[in-house]
Amino acid sequence: TSGHCIMWRGITVPFKIQQLFPRPQHFPTMHHHLQYDTVNMPPTTPYAGKFSTSTYNNNIHLHKYHQPMEVSYGDMCYHDNSLVSGSLEALIQHLVPTVDYYPDRSYVFTFLLSSRLFLHPYELMSRLCHLCVEQHRSGDLLLDKIRIRDVAPKIVQLLTEWTETFPYDFRDERMMHCLKEMSHHLARGDEYSWRAMQQMTQRLIQRLAALGQYEEAIATLNASAAERPTALKAKQQNGHRHDVLSVCDDAFILAQQLTHIELDRLSFIGPEEFIQAFGVKDHLVNHKSFFRKRKTTNLEAYVAWFNRLSYLVATEICMPVKKKHRARALEFFIDVARECYNIGNFNSLMAIISGMNMSPVSRLKKTWSKVNTDKFDILEHQMDPSSNFSNYRTALRGATQRSITAHSNQEKIVIPFFSLLIKDIYFLNEGCANRLPNGHVNFEKLWDLAKQVSEFLVWRQVMCPFERDRKILQYLVTTPVFTEDELHLASYETEGPENHLEKDSRRSLRTSLLHREHR
Repeated sequence: TSGHCIMWRGITVPFKIQQLFPRPQHFPTMHHHLQYDTVNMPPTTPYAGKFSTSTYNNNIHLHKYHQPMEVSYGDMCYHDNSLVSGSLEALIQHLVPTVDYYPDRSYVFTFLLSSRLFLHPYELMSRLCHLCVEQHRSGDLLLDKIRIRDVAPKIVQLLTEWTETFPYDFRDERMMHCLKEMSHHLARGDEYSWRAMQQMTQRLIQRLAALGQYEEAIATLNASAAERPTALKAKQQNGHRHDVLSVCDDAFILAQQLTHIELDRLSFIGPEEFIQAFGVKDHLVNHKSFFRKRKTTNLEAYVAWFNRLSYLVATEICMPVKKKHRARALEFFIDVARECYNIGNFNSLMAIISGMNMSPVSRLKKTWSKVNTDKFDILEHQMDPSSNFSNYRTALRGATQRSITAHSNQEKIVIPFFSLLIKDIYFLNEGCANRLPNGHVNFEKLWDLAKQVSEFLVWRQVMCPFERDRKILQYLVTTPVFTEDELHLASYETEGPENHLEKDSRRSLRTSLLHREHR
C-alpha cells in the first residue's frame, strides 16, 4: 500500500486518501415535534402508539374486537380512527403540511418507507414539492410570501425527517435538485427556514460522504479477505500457530469485538433497503428499473458478513493439525457464542453455531469427543429453528425488554438474527396485497412493515460501549478463510474418510483444488 492506508473503526484499510472515517450520525430525534389537528380528517395514530416496543415478530392488530367504526374521508378510509387504506393521490396529499396541519411522524415514516412500492422516491419528491408550491400560489406576491413564511418551518421539518431517516434516497441527483429548488422557494418568504434547509443539506452531504467511504472500505476489506489462504496452509503444515487464539484467547473480549463489527455494519443499512430487497409487484408501477438496481448494497454486505463469520469459525476449527488444538478451538467458540448470547448479539451467535454445524466440522467425531458439549447444546436449543424459532423469539423479547429499561449502553444492545428478520419482513410483504380490490393502497400492510423496520432502527442506533481492539478487529475482517471445498478437504486431512463415499470425495477435492492452484 506504500503508506496509503487509513484506519476504519480500528482496522487498517488500504485506501487512496488518508482520512479517518467518521462514525455515521445517528438519526436524531426532532426537538420540535410540531403537532396540528387536521381540518377535514382525524389525525393518524401517534408514533409511539403505532410502533410499540414489542419484538418484531408480533404483528399489529388494527382491528379491535369491540364495536368497529369505519369512516371514509374522500379517498381515505379509517377503522377505529386508524388509517387503513386510501388512494395513492390522497396519501400523497396527506403528507403535505399546511398552515393548520402537519402529518404524524408515524405516517411520515410509514409512507416514506413503503411508498417506493408504488412510485420512485424521486416521483414522490417531485409531486410533494409541486403540491407544497402550488398551495401557496394565489397570484398576490405579498400574500404568497406570507403563506410561505407560515408553512415553511413545517416543510423544513418534513424534508428533515426524510433526509435523516432515508438519506440514501438522495444519492439520486434529481432528489438533490428538488431540495435545492425547494430551498430557493422557501428563501422568498422565510430566511430562517432557508438557513435551516442549508444546514439540513450539509448534514445530508456529510452522511452520504460517510456512506461512500464505508462502501469503499468494505469493498477493500472484502478484496483483502478474498485472497486464497495459502499462507495459512503453509503454517498448518510446518506447525506455526496463526489462528484466532493467537490473537485473542478471551471469549468475552472476542464477543465484544464481534459486537463492534455488527453494530458498525448495522448502522449503515438504510431502512428502505428492506423494502427494495423484495422488488415491486404493483401492476400500476412503471419504474421497475429502479428496483432492478436493487439498491441493497449495505444489507447484502451485512448478510455477507454473517456468512464470512460462519466460514471463519469452521476454518479455525478445521485448520489445526493436532486434535487438541481443534478441540480447544471448538471450546473457545462455544464460549464466544455464549458471551454473544449474554450481550444480546444474536447474529454473531447464530453465525458461530452455523459454522460449527457445517458438515466439515460436524464430522470431526474424534475432536468433538474431547469437548464438553453441554453449553453448546443449550445454545443450540435457544436458536432451535423449530416452531418458527420460538425459543429465539422469546430470548429476543427478553433482550428487547432489557434494552427498554436499560441503565447502560451494554444493556441496550439488541442485535437480531438478521436473516430471520429479513425472512419475517419478506413473508409479511408476500402475504399481504399492496392494493385492495377497489384500487386503494393497503395501508394496514404498510403499518406492519413500518413497525418491524422501525424496531430495527432503534436497535441500530445503540452505541457500542466496549473498547475497540485494533488487532482483533483486523483479524476478524481480513484474515482469509477456507472455501467450502477447502473446508471439506481440510476436514478429511485432519480426520480421515470413514467410508468409500468420503474417500471418493477427498480424492475428487484434491484433484479439483490442485487443478485450480495450477491455473
